[in-house]
Amino acid sequence: MPENLKYIIESLLFVSETPLTMDQLKGILQGEESPAIKAAIEKLMAEYDQRDGGFLLKQVAGGYQFRTQGRYNEWIKRLIRPNAPRLSKAALETLAIVAYNQPIIRSDIEHIRGVDSGGVLRMLMERKLVRVLGRKEIPGRPLIYATTKHFLEVFELKDLKDLPTPKEIEELSQSRLEEEPAVEDQSENQHPEAETIPAVPENEAEPPRSTDSPTE
Repeated sequence: MPENLKYIIESLLFVSETPLTMDQLKGILQGEESPAIKAAIEKLMAEYDQRDGGFLLKQVAGGYQFRTQGRYNEWIKRLIRPNAPRLSKAALETLAIVAYNQPIIRSDIEHIRGVDSGGVLRMLMERKLVRVLGRKEIPGRPLIYATTKHFLEVFELKDLKDLPTPKEIEELSQSRLEEEPAVEDQSENQHPEAETIPAVPENEAEPPRSTDSPTE
């Protein structure tokens, strides 16, 4: 293992806009094995934790990424979209239902919520928080919904096993998720065409690299 491997990895993580997975790092660091790369990353994480500065290195969405300290969000928000509105209560409710019941079809979501959810699902897909997995082989072949990699990045989850409680999702969302006013004001009964929207590719979900509160 070269002496500067740790710093090579550090530079790669610094310039990347998305979490870098072990496979991606191995592809770039040709000839280096996973144990050596993982050891270098663990050293970096320990160094940033000990430094306790403005940002740290975290494992999120199946990879590694630099994130700002949550305690500095107040100042970060002054720089990044300080006046942007938040996701609606209906959107948060629908997102939680998808997250905890995926894969799930629209009729099941609407059964739980008790209202039409086509417009809300459309908005969540536009926000790259929900995607289509395919169609369920039942009459009508309805679309199957699930959360995206961007969802994991927003909530700083390694994978779906680390899902927070529904209450924690709502609390985190109030401080991290933003949406356009035009989407927020739309009726839940609008956009019945949401069932025909194609899946959102996972590689399109890219939050800002250097903030603990992604806003894309």
